[in-house]
Amino acid sequence: MCVTVNESSRSAGPATVIGSGKTSNKRSSSHNRGSVASSSSRCQPATTVNCFSRFISRAGHRQQKQNSAPRMPSLVRVATLVVLASCCCLSRMPTTDAAISNRGSSSSKGLSSSPNNGLVPRFTSRGHTYRAVVGDTLVLPCEVENLGTLVLLWRRGSNVLTASQLMVTRDERVRLVNGYNLEISELEPQDAGDYVCQISDKINKDQVHTVEILVPPSVRAIPPSGQLTARKGGAVTLECKASGNPVPSIYWTKKSGAGKSSAKIGEGPILTLERVERQQAGVYQCTADNNVGEAVTVDMRLDVLYPPDISVDKSWIHSGEGFEAQLECIVHADPQPTVSWYQNSFPIQPTDRRTMSSRGNRHTLTIRHVQQEDFGNYSCVADNTLGRSKKYMEVSGRPGPAEFVSTPWSRLPDSYNLTWKVESYPPLLEVRLLYRKLMMNETFQQPGRWHDVILTPSPRPLSEPLTHVMAFTLRGLLPASVYEAIVQAKNRYGWNEVSDIFQFYTQRISSDLHSEEMQVASSTSRSGATSLHRRPSSAVTAWPCLLVLTAAATLLSRRLLTSGGNGDSLQRNL
Repeated sequence: MCVTVNESSRSAGPATVIGSGKTSNKRSSSHNRGSVASSSSRCQPATTVNCFSRFISRAGHRQQKQNSAPRMPSLVRVATLVVLASCCCLSRMPTTDAAISNRGSSSSKGLSSSPNNGLVPRFTSRGHTYRAVVGDTLVLPCEVENLGTLVLLWRRGSNVLTASQLMVTRDERVRLVNGYNLEISELEPQDAGDYVCQISDKINKDQVHTVEILVPPSVRAIPPSGQLTARKGGAVTLECKASGNPVPSIYWTKKSGAGKSSAKIGEGPILTLERVERQQAGVYQCTADNNVGEAVTVDMRLDVLYPPDISVDKSWIHSGEGFEAQLECIVHADPQPTVSWYQNSFPIQPTDRRTMSSRGNRHTLTIRHVQQEDFGNYSCVADNTLGRSKKYMEVSGRPGPAEFVSTPWSRLPDSYNLTWKVESYPPLLEVRLLYRKLMMNETFQQPGRWHDVILTPSPRPLSEPLTHVMAFTLRGLLPASVYEAIVQAKNRYGWNEVSDIFQFYTQRISSDLHSEEMQVASSTSRSGATSLHRRPSSAVTAWPCLLVLTAAATLLSRRLLTSGGNGDSLQRNL
């Protein structure tokens, strides 16, 4: 509302509010209207709308007094009133500026009375989240401008660490560096949390730093001994626990014989093995890693209890009188087994000629200066609390199985040179060779009848007392054919086992190759003759065209003759 106050009437009576078109006292109203020009006036709160209302009211009074005057158009009247209202409000602006100036002077007096000489303190550093590894040193910045005589505090929760340059905390790891920056050395996991840098007058917001302590991983086995036992076919659970910040990830591996870890076999703190086999026994490694420092591991040993399991490299051992024979069996068992040797179901006692030894899982029976009674069947027997196992072997003076050494491809179409070797301590007495042709096509193969050849070996050289090398040429074979052969040898102890089947191939005859070349050449010449025979056909089919050309030439000649040989006429006809 636009209020006019008469200085002389302040003590006489209440001020009058103008702008509503009504007065609360007629005498005071006429007195105020008479003294507008001479009074010191002020526009409160100086709004254009209130002044505009006041001028509308004045214009209404003037119109009532001058009813006989010609009326202005409504648009012109409204514009005039707006201009007058604006001038009224502008005329009151100096009074408002003076009020503002007075308030400014009083405010400046308040600032000048502050302890910081009117300068507002502010932080030049910013709050941040810091991640530091346990044991490291961390510096938290707190930089302030225009601090003046104000006090800067460091606090953590409700505990005050520093006040200005005074150390309040008794923790010797905490100190101020380079002004008000807070340094924490030898960080511990409990140092994590919020640290607040605060100005004492609370004008500025507190600056907060969040500290997160990173802890390298640690891992332990459950049970702490790291020893586990399971029975073959059962289930077992391996467990380890890890700690650190961030929370570590855990994975499992199994160490190989060389001590190296294999690929991952599981993830998480628990590894469960179902239907355990003896091969799953060994050292398992639990690894924890959270990318803070190095990954850490803990080893756990799993023992699988099972009855003895025996395997042998050779079930047939070839030897001779006066020579040596070694029998070996490989025994796996847990608990540790007891291994015994038997010959023909009778236990063997150690003697000067017969000795027993073991190295790891390999158990060996050695027989020196073999005699006739040493030949026969032997057995390796292993026992433990969970069961018994047995494997059989034979020591024999018979020849070893024959082994073919010739190439499978023959150089000739009708013969093949077959070569093999046999090991025998005594001399060979007889060799039996069997061979047959194999009938083959794209869908099946059918063997033919065996051909039997009996051979008498020649004496072997003294430089090769054990190995006998023999050869025999098979003749009368069919060209481009497939054959099979087997060999069996005999010495004074008997026949050996039949050898494995050996396949060989005969060559094609040269006449077959020549006939094929001739067939190719004849087919080529036939195709050439065909092409030569076809060439006249194109000439024969062209003769009608020649007849047509001849007829056209005849007609042209007659036309020339009828024209009388005139060159001009010929040129016109052309």
